[in-house]
Amino acid sequence: MRLALSISLLTFLTFVFTHKLYAQNDKPFTVVIDAGHGGKDPGNRGNNYYEKKIVLNIALKTGELLKKEKGVKVVYTRTSDRYITLNGRANIANKAKADLFISIHCDAHNSNAYGAGTFVLGLHRNQDNFRIAQKENAVIFLEDNYEQEYDGFDPNNPESVISLVLMQEDYLNQSIEAANYIQQSFVHNLKRKNRTVKQAGFLVLRNTYMPSVLVETGFLTNAKEGAYLNSKQGQSEISRAIANAVMKYKSSLDGTLFTGLVMEDAPTQITTTSKKTSSSISYRIQIAASTNKIKPVSYNFKGLAPITRIKKGSLYRYYYGDFTSYKEAMATMATVLAKGYKGAYVKAFKDNTEVSITGEMKSK
Repeated sequence: MRLALSISLLTFLTFVFTHKLYAQNDKPFTVVIDAGHGGKDPGNRGNNYYEKKIVLNIALKTGELLKKEKGVKVVYTRTSDRYITLNGRANIANKAKADLFISIHCDAHNSNAYGAGTFVLGLHRNQDNFRIAQKENAVIFLEDNYEQEYDGFDPNNPESVISLVLMQEDYLNQSIEAANYIQQSFVHNLKRKNRTVKQAGFLVLRNTYMPSVLVETGFLTNAKEGAYLNSKQGQSEISRAIANAVMKYKSSLDGTLFTGLVMEDAPTQITTTSKKTSSSISYRIQIAASTNKIKPVSYNFKGLAPITRIKKGSLYRYYYGDFTSYKEAMATMATVLAKGYKGAYVKAFKDNTEVSITGEMKSK
């Protein structure tokens, strides 16, 4: 009799567990991406950059990458330069019944500090962690009713943080797990200085009812790192690192196999076709020149592809397209100008070397 009951109980539990997994897999994995600051809150202004603009770009790019993944739903707390309260951000995540909340920021310091770090809600173990949380939490002073809205919370009082910690206790392990995936992605994929996963009292994480992580992508106050964070290349690389980490975290929960992000299929280098020989003339549209070496892929150049990069002296020049005639290249110029490359112009190449464009070439 006991054996029969045990078998029945095991069968029932197996059914429930299997059904639960199926239900979870049937529901999209919802990620809420929060671009910190915005509107009347510019964030930090290290080296005259705007934190609110940089983190919005990173958030949107991260979301676009994740939207291409099967079984993932992306919700943004903001998609434009507008102010949202810290509680308002949590409310958006809770309403979406998110599986993961990521708040994206840039750090600042009066030293030449650099590197990326990730945080989960908890008691700060040192003064630096308290300083970071204090800076991010001070935004509540922009709200007229902040004392009532945040139950008398004082960003400048370390004791106020103790009440925060209990709110996220149920999700702490998963939050640390998600944060670790993001941190390791920064270190291994981008070779960033490892500022590790830490705990600190961030108000924006207090009222979220799901695993939640705050990302400090780097220091705007560091001249080199600030320039990197403000660049399209830096923002694209950071967003890819975060998106990769999110997918690895998701895979660790649902047991799916993650082999890499779904990326653009566009080629990054020009290839010859049977219509052209190595000595034929081709035309490309120069869209940019820079001392920075940028990966010639479409997401770095507003979706344009293929992109070719050629170094001449200390400058890297970036070209769009591979056209068989000057008129064909000029017909595409409107698309390039619409992307914002106002100084673009056509150049001719023979054997991959730039040549002058003659009147005869323009007539063809």
